[in-house]
Amino acid sequence: MTDMPDISTACKAKYDLLQATLRKMEHVLVAFSGGVDSTLLLRVAADVLKDRVLAVTALSDTTPNHEKQDAETLARSMGVRHLRVQSEEMSLPSFVANPPDKCYICKKSRFGHLMEVASEHGIPWVVDGQNKDDDDDYRPGALAAKELGVRSPLREAGLTKTDIRSISKALGLPTWNKPAYACLASRIPYGHAITPEKLRQVDAGESYLRELDVAEQVRIRYADDTARIEVEPEIIDRFMDQEVRVQVVSRLKALGFKFVALDLEGYHMGSLNRSIDTSVDRQGGTPGEGVADG
Repeated sequence: MTDMPDISTACKAKYDLLQATLRKMEHVLVAFSGGVDSTLLLRVAADVLKDRVLAVTALSDTTPNHEKQDAETLARSMGVRHLRVQSEEMSLPSFVANPPDKCYICKKSRFGHLMEVASEHGIPWVVDGQNKDDDDDYRPGALAAKELGVRSPLREAGLTKTDIRSISKALGLPTWNKPAYACLASRIPYGHAITPEKLRQVDAGESYLRELDVAEQVRIRYADDTARIEVEPEIIDRFMDQEVRVQVVSRLKALGFKFVALDLEGYHMGSLNRSIDTSVDRQGGTPGEGVADG
């Protein structure tokens, strides 16, 4: 095991379990987004399985542009074979209609495609980056993954997001402190149609706010003609600066929003899920991986 003196004994035990789980799988296809979780999963898989790892990134209008670039750069830096495949959820009327279980619909399609890719390459397992903390939000996509036989080694090892960041830092991964990101469709309120135009507006707006260096963890919720900005509560006051406020309003209106609002409660995961009853998922069971990261 890699020497990680700054990691707790409990965390090291989970890391050992993750390595053992992947070793038993022998050959895996990693559903790779370039985020904190899937990057650690890919790194450990590559360490344990060497060339018996294939990273596959599913791309569509719902994928933030910077995530597309990060995934390719990270996979290359690890020397892992990497494929980019087109995801087809935007062609599915049931997904575009934006029901509360849209993540189930999307993941069923995406993972179904990845299972086909794995079969074509003679790979027995498809694995994803779900972690233990994902049990705490409405996530119907987890059900789709389970139905298709996708494994979640981080979750199986009991790794939380905090554990994953700690191990990632110890391994020198540049993603250890990367903000959480999610599918752009999570910015559109349930029941409102998902369109490429809306997704591009949101992506461009969030990219601008990051480039302006006023916020890294940022969400723009698309509410009719309004851009509702969510950032960490402790940095809300940055938007009270007149110059920043004028720049933000001007840019977001140029992108097509008529109104710009700042959520005074601040960002938190799963905020769109407040509008639905998440006590049951589409199959009447416990909610799985969901649409809204928050």
